[in-house]
Amino acid sequence: MKIKINNKETEVNATTLSELAAELSLPEKGVAVAVNNRMVTRADWNQTEVKEGDNIVVIKAVCGG
Repeated sequence: MKIKINNKETEVNATTLSELAAELSLPEKGVAVAVNNRMVTRADWNQTEVKEGDNIVVIKAVCGG
């Protein structure tokens, strides 16, 4: 299905946020995800469905100085 991830149209097979995180090889910590402008806690990723046309924003924490 086609969804937008950080404003880029992407084809994915995932049906939940947990599956999407695995498909995108997201790290275990330091990641925040919003689906259609709603933040989703990691505890809810298993129950949060990914649907055709969803707009997903992935934010990764970055260390630096």
